[in-house]
Amino acid sequence: MVLRNIVKINEAKCNGCGQCVNACAEGAIKIIDGKAKLVSEVYCDGLGACLGTCPEDAITIEQREAAEFDEEATKEHLAGEKAADAPSNFVCPGVMAKELRAKSDSVVTEGAEVPSQLSHWPVQLKLVPPQAPYFAGADLLLVADCVPFAMGDFHNKFLKDHSIAVGCPKLDDPEFYIDKLAKILQASRPNSLTVIHMEVPCCSGLTQIARKAIACSGAKMPFKDVTIDLRGNVSKTQTIEG
Repeated sequence: MVLRNIVKINEAKCNGCGQCVNACAEGAIKIIDGKAKLVSEVYCDGLGACLGTCPEDAITIEQREAAEFDEEATKEHLAGEKAADAPSNFVCPGVMAKELRAKSDSVVTEGAEVPSQLSHWPVQLKLVPPQAPYFAGADLLLVADCVPFAMGDFHNKFLKDHSIAVGCPKLDDPEFYIDKLAKILQASRPNSLTVIHMEVPCCSGLTQIARKAIACSGAKMPFKDVTIDLRGNVSKTQTIEG
């Protein structure tokens, strides 16, 4: 045992989103019984790559006596994980299958198409240029990409008269998102920002991305945070000081 830095997880704060698992290149963290846990001290290098990905600030680095980081054991552990290729016993709330409503027997009348309110392309946060003219002085939406599928009236309720950037805080790189959004805020100075995400825990990472991007940009702007439930309804709206 040696005195060294090592990850500490506050299970009371942890919501089980799994973002820290994806960020840990050593495979030291797993979701067990819905909570992030350090599976072995020897796999944790103590560098804290997982810290910035936790939307609940449940992960810190502490200095204490612990087994030394073992690089060879970590390599064997990662090789074993890859070889096993077995599904985790944890099912993220964001991917649990749910049948929300029965199939509709109604028929859409020919010629009654609902017009799109999309005002620009591309829309993916990875692809949009920070200095795009459609962002300048705009009312900007930062939207989790599942939202328009869950919400039947998304175009008329939110998208109309707004510019949009969409992304997934679970599957994509949060640091890239923070940097890109900060550049948009600096270059285009949008009139307002609204973040819209699903109610599942991993999706709330979009709120943290917005908060950190505003801090990085120096914009000092409040933003509206909207939560959509799995039936496509607005379940919560709040204003967050950036």
